[in-house]
Amino acid sequence: MTLETWFQAHPNAAAACSGGTDSAFLLWAAKEYGCNVRAYYVKTAFQPRFEYEDALRLTEELGVPMTVVEADILAAPGVAENGPERCYFCKRELFTRLREAARADGYTLLLDGTNASDDAGDRPGMRALEELEVRSPLRECGLTKEEVRRRSREAGLFTWNKPAYACLATRIPTGTPIARRDLERVEAAESALTGLGFSDFRVRLFHGAARIQITEEQVSRALELRPQLLAACGREFDGVLLDLAPRAAST
Repeated sequence: MTLETWFQAHPNAAAACSGGTDSAFLLWAAKEYGCNVRAYYVKTAFQPRFEYEDALRLTEELGVPMTVVEADILAAPGVAENGPERCYFCKRELFTRLREAARADGYTLLLDGTNASDDAGDRPGMRALEELEVRSPLRECGLTKEEVRRRSREAGLFTWNKPAYACLATRIPTGTPIARRDLERVEAAESALTGLGFSDFRVRLFHGAARIQITEEQVSRALELRPQLLAACGREFDGVLLDLAPRAAST
């Protein structure tokens, strides 16, 4: 099945919009193939400001209406404890909120941007999507991440080469309770690194210090900018560590 025939069979839908490559292409395809689609963005402490701004820009450029749903994700059962099933509890809470908002607007079908490259066996959050009957057209139509990027570029979407971005909660080690202040510190540090010209990186909490993970081609630049990195992260963390094992580039 192609995306065109998929949306012909499902002409009305609500779509979760994260501001990332996959959900952006999903929205474009829905609009392109005549679906009456509305975007839904859930704003929590786990999402950085730039993702919200990208979602706003995307929906404005596509001419797709967007509803913003706010959620106190740290108050949801099983989330702040940050156990191995945190992603499941988080996804279930977020998509329950999105589904309620979509149904209030008259939509009975909720979509997400999971693609065919995503490994369902390694993502407990996908179990929550199945339980809530959230559909994933990209995955169902066999579109891989590479294909989504290629077609996004052809469509002129600014998100076509945006690095994959996991939520801020992934910066906190599993088993360490998640505090709002730690999320704010990580977001501030990552924003500072972006301002220094770095991309596709992570700043992780490590025993009170900031552990910076970057791709191999950025290591030498990080060493050159050591004073700036210390200044950027030292205000928020007890120490600043550079992981010398290169981070694999996100796809």
